[in-house]
Order: sequence, then C-alpha cells, then structure tokens
Amino acid sequence: MRIAVTSQNFKTITGHAGKTRRFLIMESDGTGPADEVGRLDLPAQMSLHDYHGDDHPLFGARIDAVITQSAGRGFVERLARHGIAVHTTSATDPLQAAADLAAGRPLPAAAPHDDEHSHGQDQVQIPLKTR
Repeated sequence: MRIAVTSQNFKTITGHAGKTRRFLIMESDGTGPADEVGRLDLPAQMSLHDYHGDDHPLFGARIDAVITQSAGRGFVERLARHGIAVHTTSATDPLQAAADLAAGRPLPAAAPHDDEHSHGQDQVQIPLKTR
C-alpha cells in the first residue's frame, strides 16, 4: 500500500490537507513497519486548495490513501475521484499511522475539521478500495 502523509515539517502528521504542500510518501505491506520511500515538497501554488488541474503530482504518485489530521469535504471528494482514500487522525507519528492503516488497524480519531471552506458540512471518509 502506498500512502501519502501530510507533513509540513516532514516529521509529524499535520492538518489542513488541502493547503498542505509537503507529503511523506510511505509504503507498507501491512505485515511490518512502513518505509518512507519519497517526499513531495511542492511550491505554494501547488496546494490542492489552490491547484485545480487533474495532473497534480499527488495524483501521479500511485497513492492509495492519504493520512492527515484534518481535511474538508472538498478535499476528500476530490481525492476519491482519483481513487485515493482520505483518513483523518489525531496520531502524530507518520510511520506508525501508515503501518497501522496498511495493517487494517484503526487510527485514533481526529478532532473535528474547522475550516471556513467546509461550509458547515461534516467531515467524511471514503472507504479504501483495493486495486
């Protein structure tokens, strides 16, 4: 499983997924620890909040899931259209969260998403589909 983790500092899981420009790319087969296999460090105009093309680097990275501390409905729905499941969590350790997700273990619940762009809509998670 290939997982992108929002991480503005490349150390911990951070929130506001739509505005994130930095992602740790993890891989795990669900039987052991996750491995960091890459990083995306994008310019400001490439946050998914600001970039609206279907050729975003995250979409071309063969990602199965994104782990973040917060995401709005628009972010979740947009990634779902590209076959990417979004998982929100209060966890802070990217390696542990990626390993847990790949192994099918539940992630700690995230705090409610508070964003002026969510327009009062509840946060949603799209189930992970197998490829």
